[in-house]
Amino acid sequence: MSNNINVCLSCDNNYSKHAAVVMASILYNADINDYIHFYILDGNIDNYNKEKILELKKISNCDIEFITVNESKFDCYKKVNTHKYITIPTYFRLKITELLPNISRIIYLDCDMIVEHSLKELFNINLTDNIIGGSLDSRVFHKKKWKNQKYINAGMIVFDLEKMRQEKTDELFEDYTHKNINDIKTGDQDIINFALKNRIKIIDGSWNVQVSGFASRTSFTKYPKIIHYIGKDKPWIFGSNTYFKDKYFKYLQLTPWKLNDKEKLYWEKENKKISRQKFWKKHPYCIIHPKYYYAFICSYF
Repeated sequence: MSNNINVCLSCDNNYSKHAAVVMASILYNADINDYIHFYILDGNIDNYNKEKILELKKISNCDIEFITVNESKFDCYKKVNTHKYITIPTYFRLKITELLPNISRIIYLDCDMIVEHSLKELFNINLTDNIIGGSLDSRVFHKKKWKNQKYINAGMIVFDLEKMRQEKTDELFEDYTHKNINDIKTGDQDIINFALKNRIKIIDGSWNVQVSGFASRTSFTKYPKIIHYIGKDKPWIFGSNTYFKDKYFKYLQLTPWKLNDKEKLYWEKENKKISRQKFWKKHPYCIIHPKYYYAFICSYF
């Protein structure tokens, strides 16, 4: 089992801080023998923020490499009509074999996640004859028409890059996009799932616990290995109701973007107060909903 773990993130300048939080959580929770190689697909991150990201080496020794991306190669994906918050760097992973030509396997993580466990087990997972691996998407759990679908959330993917090169997945992704441009609803996630259908290993959901509200989680495990803040209500948005948001700030404090004492107090007290007010205004009858009780029991007993 290899302790040299390759991790890929993709971000623009606006998400530099959040990428750093993901990286800090990985380094903080790594086993003593883990050595992390970070590859950041660079969506025009400025030098100031790159220097800040490089400071994360103070947490634990690691490699951090910024990969220059030619965005003109992603023109076909700019025509995809999907969620407004999905930006072009999200599509960078669709050419990951070309961008990382000398890497054979890697874990891809979105920048709205935190890692609570060593990634060694995930990195070394047996994909059998599959090309990639990922955990089921939240819609499989929450929407009846998606029940029993083998559709993964693209926020965490284990890529076997050698197999992908052999099967020319870059071309498969582009071909699928051209043929289905009007039917793609969730950007690169749809493209990956449908272009590689039946070649995806389903990985235990603790490796991508997708969360928004208290009762809106793909798993109610007390020990999530990776937490994924899905949707628009991110933990860094003031008054956010997303669950586990305190964990985001725990790892933020390990980065050069850490809050000063006044800011920390503001986010710990005022933010929580507004968050509670928003929650009860939006969900006044939640305490009589069976789903809420189930979430409560799983979380605290």
